[in-house]
Amino acid sequence: MKSNNTKKLKPIMFVGTGSDVGKSVINAAFCRILKQDGYSPAPFKAQNMSLNSYATPEGLEIGRAQAVQAEACGIDCNTDMNPVLLKPTNDKTCQVILNGKPIGNQTASEYFLQTDREILFQEALKAFERLAKNYNPVVMEGAGSISELNLWAKDITNMRIALATGASVFLVTDIDRGGIFGSVYGTILLLPEEERRHIKGVIINKFRGDIALFLAGRQILEKLTGIPVVGIIPWFKDIHIDDEDSVALHGKNKSIENASLKIAVVLLYHMSNFTDFNALERLPEVHLFYASQPNELHNADIIIIPGSKNTIADLIYLRQSGMAKAILEAHANDKSIFGICGGYQMMGESIHDPYNIEGSVSAISGLNILPVTTIISKEKVTEQQKFTFLSESPVCSGYEIHMGETTSAKSSPLCRKLDGTEDGYFLNTKTWGTYMHGIFDNEIIINNIFETHFVTGRVQQQNYSAYKEEQYDKLASLIRKNCDMEYIYSAIIPLDPI
Repeated sequence: MKSNNTKKLKPIMFVGTGSDVGKSVINAAFCRILKQDGYSPAPFKAQNMSLNSYATPEGLEIGRAQAVQAEACGIDCNTDMNPVLLKPTNDKTCQVILNGKPIGNQTASEYFLQTDREILFQEALKAFERLAKNYNPVVMEGAGSISELNLWAKDITNMRIALATGASVFLVTDIDRGGIFGSVYGTILLLPEEERRHIKGVIINKFRGDIALFLAGRQILEKLTGIPVVGIIPWFKDIHIDDEDSVALHGKNKSIENASLKIAVVLLYHMSNFTDFNALERLPEVHLFYASQPNELHNADIIIIPGSKNTIADLIYLRQSGMAKAILEAHANDKSIFGICGGYQMMGESIHDPYNIEGSVSAISGLNILPVTTIISKEKVTEQQKFTFLSESPVCSGYEIHMGETTSAKSSPLCRKLDGTEDGYFLNTKTWGTYMHGIFDNEIIINNIFETHFVTGRVQQQNYSAYKEEQYDKLASLIRKNCDMEYIYSAIIPLDPI
């Protein structure tokens, strides 16, 4: 893991004026830039709250954003990159994952008021130190806004970790939201002086229009804060990087003219791993959209029920909202219904929760589309997998993250893992379920779907891994062109050699 470039760099950290300002994507960009420049970077986020998670090669769990950033670095992900992960199970409760393993469910008040924050902070520091020994530099990401005054005493992921690691910090803001002067100036002004000194620059993200027209605004902002604006990143639609969480779904429901296949993903309250559908979404033959109303399912050729962090609660929601009835009507009309993870469980005859892991409901009938039964278990499965689809070559890739075992009196697997064990249930080419996240990233599955739905004209799908590599390079190029890279490097090169 030694760097090709021997110059040791300080950690670099990207924090925000708020959530969804683009920290994760900018972090991924710098991971790729530093790799291109001969360094050996690794990502780090002390605490992440997300339903979008990923399994490490060791079978542990981290936030998906850090897995994406590790991919941009060209390295395998590991739990040191995200030592604390919070996965909301409902509006008030989260599953707490420490160093890749669940340690229980806690309410927000329990987590912030009763959990020993010092222990978590020390665990985060240990994780950072392990990364810093093996990688150069560590590319760090904050969470939400750094100026949430009520959370400062409980902070383990923003400026406290920046101070402890000596990171050079860059503040990211989203100009598309408006109010940029107030958000940047207020964020910086609220910081204690010691923390303010660590802010080395401001990056303005999601700029629409002619950047030259913002010259006066840039100068005003620099005069107000005394901190240079080191980058203005234009809004882009032609670079595709996995988003951190489902807040990004709001801008995705856009119709594609002449699309051969309309795919509706059921928008669940506790939807997890929406990145399962990114590969489908980018195909020109596909119009993929997220449906929250029963009537939105009527024109879909395929309905996908995605993963869920609270399967029983989301199944109740489907029934109360009328979505379950619409799904069953679509199934009766020979429309395709696919289920991923929690969606697969919902498609079965029943779900049992004997330990009340998901709530007070111990058992519930399923949609009765597939002849399977699920028992929610205490143990969590987090594994990367290689498998074959319908026992056909080639070998596919995916990953499992679930608490539950699904069985059937009849063996009809959709996938077969390389160790010989079975996954999922295949009723027919239009009706199946699986625990495999990332299943649509595999060419053979896409081709099977296209053939089933008489979509023609596709001979060979581009390798998705190669496609993602191309996107990281495009992102890195965009950031280089629109940031003062010489200044940014000057801020992370120590004065004294290490």
